[in-house]
Amino acid sequence: MDFLIALIILIAAYIIYGVLRYFYQKRYLTALTEDEFKQGYRKAQLIDVREPNEYEAGHILGARNIPLSQLKIRLAEIRKDKPVYLYCQSGTRSSRAAAILHRKGYQDLNHLQGGFKKWTGKVKTK
Repeated sequence: MDFLIALIILIAAYIIYGVLRYFYQKRYLTALTEDEFKQGYRKAQLIDVREPNEYEAGHILGARNIPLSQLKIRLAEIRKDKPVYLYCQSGTRSSRAAAILHRKGYQDLNHLQGGFKKWTGKVKTK
């Protein structure tokens, strides 16, 4: 019985944490549809946070590859005074990248809703 109560409390805490994180993230990260993303990414810093092998298999035309795993050591490559447009394969890594950038003082953060797998625009492959 004690195990069941502890398990229920643990699951409830996890759900509450997820909900709070979701609403907090909405304050600093804008999730854009593909059309909204296309309207603004040419005037912004377009960053693909996937790993290099994923990037080389295909990426949005004009994107720079700064993998999430290298983001903290490559922050100097991203300007704080310009909008940042992020994307990954599905949207999970780009939202994590946005959290890192937000903690470092970046303001105008946007990411592609659904990620690269939902992208129908121009793609470049190597």
